[in-house]
Amino acid sequence: MSIIKILAFDIGGTNIKYALCNEKFQLSEKHSVPTEAAKGGQYIINKVIEIIEQYDDIDRVAISTAGQVDSVNGIVVYSTDNIPYYTGMMVKKIIENKTGILTYVENDVNAAATGEAKFGAAKGASDFICLTFGTGIGGAIYINDTLYKGSRASAGEFGHIITHAGGKACTCGGEGCFEQYASANALISKVESIVGKRLNGFEIFSEENFSNPEIRHAIDSWIDEIIIGLKNLIYTFNPPLIVLGGGIMNEKYIIELIDRKIYKQLMDNYRNVNIVNTELGNDAGLLGVAYEVSKL
Repeated sequence: MSIIKILAFDIGGTNIKYALCNEKFQLSEKHSVPTEAAKGGQYIINKVIEIIEQYDDIDRVAISTAGQVDSVNGIVVYSTDNIPYYTGMMVKKIIENKTGILTYVENDVNAAATGEAKFGAAKGASDFICLTFGTGIGGAIYINDTLYKGSRASAGEFGHIITHAGGKACTCGGEGCFEQYASANALISKVESIVGKRLNGFEIFSEENFSNPEIRHAIDSWIDEIIIGLKNLIYTFNPPLIVLGGGIMNEKYIIELIDRKIYKQLMDNYRNVNIVNTELGNDAGLLGVAYEVSKL
């Protein structure tokens, strides 16, 4: 890789993170701004362009984003109402036409999985699956050291597997989806029903709240929901490794309780799976798309 300057973005439902990346895949000048997702896809991409225009001498732009993405053409082929009017957004074309800078676009969890595969918890693993827990639940699949995207670039939508038939309505239009019960947002809503106010993940796991028996019960039952989805995926893929990401997964209690419970619930031939936390955290998506754009 020749010496180039990459500006990498990670567009989530809550925040847009961005940073510079050099040829050694070292990030600098990290920033985060609110996504304001309710204002829609065009507003978000205009905000990204405004940020790009604040920098000089950028050689390439790399974008990790929520939504199902055709990375060859840089198009968001589908997005739920978490980001309205994002479906069909030709992100690569819009940014390149406006800035003249070569741009690469990828789904956020695919990008995170690539980051972990090249630099993090899945380095050296040829087969693994990755999930991120936030506003929803995203997924990615690595098979034979290659990101598996399916027939229409949309494989790995783990958040929308059905874990409760006829259950809660989901933004995808379905009912009973995994993310309605096991996302970080699902836990936040569960705790809000107990304490009467909305706490973020960090606050929920504070010593004061974590020691509250009702909140602890809510956390444990939420982890049971995570386990239901993980068991479905383990029985489908029989993977040697699962990487769990998203800010809330920094809480060691979650992985520890999953470890204590899940292996007892699996048939013998599936217990070889190693379930780990991300090593790169919020940097995984940024590094994943920076790696991909560096090859263009």
